[in-house]
Amino acid sequence: MDISQLMISSGVKFGTSGARGLAESMSDEVCYAYTHAFLQHLLESGSINRGDTVAIAGDFRPSSPRIILACSKAIIDAGFTPLNCGFIPTPAVAAYGLEGNIASLMVTGSHIPDDRNGIKFNKPDGEILKLDEEGISAQSVEIPDGLFTADGYFLLSHSLPVDDATARTRYVARYLQFFPDMALKGMRIGVYQHSTVARDVMVEVCEGLGAEVIALARSEIFIPVDTEAIRDEDVMLAKDWAREYDFNCIISADGDGDRPLVSDECGRWLRGDVAGILCAQYLSASAVATPVSSNSALEKCGDFSRIERTRIGSPYVIAAMQAMLNEGIAPVVGYEANGGFLTASGITLEGRSLSALPTRDALLVPLAILMLSKQRNFTISELLSELPSRYTYSDRLKDFPTSLSQQRIAEMLPGNFTENKQAIESMLGDSFGGLVSLDRTDGLRLTFDSGDILHLRPSGNAPELRCYSESSTEQQAITINQRCMEILVSWKSNDS
Repeated sequence: MDISQLMISSGVKFGTSGARGLAESMSDEVCYAYTHAFLQHLLESGSINRGDTVAIAGDFRPSSPRIILACSKAIIDAGFTPLNCGFIPTPAVAAYGLEGNIASLMVTGSHIPDDRNGIKFNKPDGEILKLDEEGISAQSVEIPDGLFTADGYFLLSHSLPVDDATARTRYVARYLQFFPDMALKGMRIGVYQHSTVARDVMVEVCEGLGAEVIALARSEIFIPVDTEAIRDEDVMLAKDWAREYDFNCIISADGDGDRPLVSDECGRWLRGDVAGILCAQYLSASAVATPVSSNSALEKCGDFSRIERTRIGSPYVIAAMQAMLNEGIAPVVGYEANGGFLTASGITLEGRSLSALPTRDALLVPLAILMLSKQRNFTISELLSELPSRYTYSDRLKDFPTSLSQQRIAEMLPGNFTENKQAIESMLGDSFGGLVSLDRTDGLRLTFDSGDILHLRPSGNAPELRCYSESSTEQQAITINQRCMEILVSWKSNDS
């Protein structure tokens, strides 16, 4: 089975992070083939040897157990030993793989609805990068006769290996050992549990560090919490909980626990790129890699000696972090606008060490912010007030094909800068001011003479067009985003 052809026929393709598609398109055979191709690619590159252990975990969406089983069968048939880590956060299984120098997989669709799913692949030294995606896509996999039905499901039943709790235990210990004993004593923290696979780990770690923890709104039905496009109901819930319980902070995560939600003491959710700045400050980072869409308060705060802006997606952030490490810079960290935080080098504070984890992690961020709050004797809102006044906002237009997004953006760029400026200002009207610069690093990022910024980008994971905005006030960031969204909706209407 040719993987490049399978991508076309199934619709399951590599996105910003891993292979994703509709759950019904991710048949047992498709998931088996992808996993087999991943392992073949690692064998060819010399990263693994036959007989090695391959760790696997998943999130709580309904299709995950079936896909975990299909991936486990592929691991066995490819000549490896699957280790079922159970339902734990993506960074937990990734950290286990890094510590043991073994490959790992996470079955998850992250924040997207549960009619979709995906598989994140990790090499023994970290996430697969874009060159690895190309290598996997170029593989041809031999499917055993009689293994699948005509529609791609197992003919015979198969059993998962028994859960092994080691990866989860080590992930919890990672933070209990790095932060001082009882570091959060005297703090009251709410954990918005919903359906995130990180929900119990968050409670255990915060309680282990001495905090009073109240678990909130646990759900057995999968809820697609997107940390870049927070639902109105989640905004209201957090404010209501803050009033009721007098929290220092409310924390949560997306479905697979690699993107955090962190609130201030009033229940106002922090933007992920602002949370990333605070986390990097606490860790005393020298260098930071982050996508072009992240808040420019990073540069304006003046706390970091080196900043690299990248395309959106953890593979690009990881590549930039590695390049800085190769230059001898340390400590090096990275984060994304969704809040996922990565450490490229080990961190040592007050004699306690945290090993590198160059993959998105949702747990480090709230812990670091809470520690910074205690260290400076500030509330979280006071920490935010110390940062330069730059506010970001984002929204998305759903069910908008990527090809149409790319077409519309191309229409805004007919030629040289003068021509592009005229086309963009004509298309957007007089709502934003005069265009002073544009950036094509990823999508189209526009800076206006008002200091306002708009960034249009087709999603790498779903048929969505995302709009990011930035301004000197929160209300203005929201206002210009809403104006831009009205224009994007008209694009969709005109195409109907």
